[in-house]
Amino acid sequence: MSAKGFVGEFKEFVSRGNVMDLAVGVIIGGAFQGIVSSLCDDVITPFIQLIIGKATGKTSIEDMTAVLNVGGINFGNFISAIINFFIMAIIIFCIVKAVNKLTEIGKKPVEEEVTTKECPFCFSEISIKATKCPHCTAQLEVEEDKKIKIEK
Repeated sequence: MSAKGFVGEFKEFVSRGNVMDLAVGVIIGGAFQGIVSSLCDDVITPFIQLIIGKATGKTSIEDMTAVLNVGGINFGNFISAIINFFIMAIIIFCIVKAVNKLTEIGKKPVEEEVTTKECPFCFSEISIKATKCPHCTAQLEVEEDKKIKIEK
């Protein structure tokens, strides 16, 4: 395989958007993993520590912390992880929006061929090739400049 072919294939791969979708998924997944880890480490584990501490007869937080070697409940860390997630999501959204705008700049709008027209008598949508309206049965005549005449 030549280097030019490889580069061309890589450009095509990148331009299809697969890389961008994959990158967004990995980054958002990593940020969400931070929320889950913080929830477990900073909120759930200290509650478990509290339950075990009560079961072992420890009454103070310091005694319970010594039993499990875990710190207190850190709601600040958990809230920080949530804020971090939302900031990452906003930044990724802005980057994806900018990339999508850049990719659409180079694209030319696709003009679709007209395949239907409106019957001037009953205003139903009919085929552009029709010479008689299937709805109102009006006879249509197509002129060379594609204007429609009605004959009853």
